[in-house]
Amino acid sequence: MIVFIIVGILILIVLGTSIFIVDQTEEAVMTRFGRFVGISSPGLHFKLPFGIDRNYNVNVRTVQTEEFGFRTLRGGNSASYSSQSTESIMLTGDLNIVDIEWIIQYRVNDPKAWTFNVQERRETIRDVSRSIINMLVGDRAIMDIMSVERSAIEDEGLFLMNETFRSYGLGIDVIAVKLQNVTPPEGVREAFEDVNKAMQDLERLINEGQQAYNETIPRAGGEAQKLIQEAQGYATERVNRARGDVARFNSVYSEYLRAPEVTRQRLYYEMIEEVFKDEKGMTIIDRNLDNFLPLMNLGGNR
Repeated sequence: MIVFIIVGILILIVLGTSIFIVDQTEEAVMTRFGRFVGISSPGLHFKLPFGIDRNYNVNVRTVQTEEFGFRTLRGGNSASYSSQSTESIMLTGDLNIVDIEWIIQYRVNDPKAWTFNVQERRETIRDVSRSIINMLVGDRAIMDIMSVERSAIEDEGLFLMNETFRSYGLGIDVIAVKLQNVTPPEGVREAFEDVNKAMQDLERLINEGQQAYNETIPRAGGEAQKLIQEAQGYATERVNRARGDVARFNSVYSEYLRAPEVTRQRLYYEMIEEVFKDEKGMTIIDRNLDNFLPLMNLGGNR
């Protein structure tokens, strides 16, 4: 009976130390007598018992987050946070003090390097991130940090962190650096907020002016083009009319050369007709006529 009990205990120990499970979000770094032998994928696996083979499960698919300047106590709709201002107070390039809260998000891309190369992994990530953000903030003025330079700090911080972690062989890839809150110290916060509002108003007015410019200039250009086209049309009309008058004059002049008296008489009649064409009930007679009474028709309308 004692032998069976001992054998049963040994079997349980063997099974307990030779079977392991790797979660779907993990990969297992395998060692034999402390030396790396391979990577195990998710699922149920066997290994040599009694500590000969060891597995170190590493989360390689979940995006992990580190918070700086604050800690999330409770998430969801009723989220609560605690301040950690000792790690978020920084000195800017123009010798002002600013309180910056930020996060970094990273994913393990090399489980072997993550397991063996660096001992204090989380502390290393936090120290490098704080050092880089402090350097970037120290190169800029406070008003730039609070407005136009935020995205530049995030982009440069992402690049520099990945370069540093890659040189350390940490086995991670930083996928995002986000500045959460950028605020001045309590004593001058209201003044900085006023300045920030003034800058926002200035930007809004510039945008409104640009919008008005974009609306007015094309309209004025269209009206100018319209006037130019109308002037060109008018000039073409006047030129054509003048050419027609010249051609008509030349035609009349050639007829005049052939028969001056007849042409002069015809022009006189045409002039009289043109002048009195709108008169109604009026009779025009020649004063030199001897056989016609120079009397107006009294029965007609004048």
